[in-house]
Amino acid sequence: MIFDDSEFEIRFGVLIRHMSDANLDGMLLDDSEALHYFTGFDISLTNYRALIVKRDGTATFVLRKLDVAPLVERTWVKNVVGYPDWESASEAVAHAVRDKGLGSGRIGISLQSHALTVDRFNALRTLLPEADFVDIGDLPFVWRKQKSAAEIAKLAKASEVADVAIQLIADSAAIGMTERDAARMAAEAYLRFGADGGFLGVITSGKDWDFLHGHLHDTPLVDGDILHIELVPRVDGYSARLMRCVVMGEITDQQHKVAKALIALQDAQIAALKPGAIARDVDAIVRDGLLQSGLRTSYDNVTGYTTGWYSDYSIRGSDFTWIFHPKADWVVEEGMVFHMYASAQGIAFSETVVVRPDGGERLTQIERKLFCTAERKTGQ
Repeated sequence: MIFDDSEFEIRFGVLIRHMSDANLDGMLLDDSEALHYFTGFDISLTNYRALIVKRDGTATFVLRKLDVAPLVERTWVKNVVGYPDWESASEAVAHAVRDKGLGSGRIGISLQSHALTVDRFNALRTLLPEADFVDIGDLPFVWRKQKSAAEIAKLAKASEVADVAIQLIADSAAIGMTERDAARMAAEAYLRFGADGGFLGVITSGKDWDFLHGHLHDTPLVDGDILHIELVPRVDGYSARLMRCVVMGEITDQQHKVAKALIALQDAQIAALKPGAIARDVDAIVRDGLLQSGLRTSYDNVTGYTTGWYSDYSIRGSDFTWIFHPKADWVVEEGMVFHMYASAQGIAFSETVVVRPDGGERLTQIERKLFCTAERKTGQ
């Protein structure tokens, strides 16, 4: 297991207390993030799988038999039901629900779960006609809001990998290279320095602010291009996020001006990430600062969002449970971890930041500057 038993005991205690308060007899969890948070294990939705929890604290994991052995290696859950690939997953789950005495109980489910399709939900209601399904909404994500010391340690390790990978790319960047060359360096760095395999992040080139989710190209980079690098290494699934840019050739005066403004505004924003701060006030530091400076004429994206554990199989590239925007009235709390980012005119900076009692602390530590392939490498 990636954590010891005490980590899961604390999490499970929160779940059981909620079931008692909400008068739920049981809970059915099936979204990737929820399954991993409470059991330490996740698997793809090739076949449906679910965790059934009773209010007395007993738990049963139902999944295809082929995945039982990997589950047992990674979880504390002892009661496991495996079904053959030709058996109906809905029937296997419904049978386990009845077997645990929950066939006519109040069962909490999340209608926001990507695993619980309309067809799957209708099948479970048909198979369990006496059960009362109660929507718990986004609670599985709310429970993950604050990170434990053990989780922050994973994020700190992932941040170290991000720092090293960005530096390697910046040091090797040259006119004539391709974005794919940079991606290869990132992939090698991830595995070499202890991160998981899988999605690398976004490596592309851009001129304005809307390059952040651009494609990977094979076209050689030429003088004046800006290589945008957003790396998202994961350690045991916990993902740090870091953006830096490399200018092909010399940094122009305007690029120097933009980089300096972005860094100063984001430094102020990170310092403002204190327990009790209102999210929209933190957001305004970067948003209003860039709009008022004229470096952006509009700001249609958020300036930060939650980060933490991401599934190998997730359809979510970012966790938008807690995001920074002009209408965000939620309160910053100690132990929350965010990906804070700012961009303008083809240049972007971002950091993975944990909220401490006196403000935000960067887990990513690489130098905050605009890199370039020429001798001038200040950008600050």
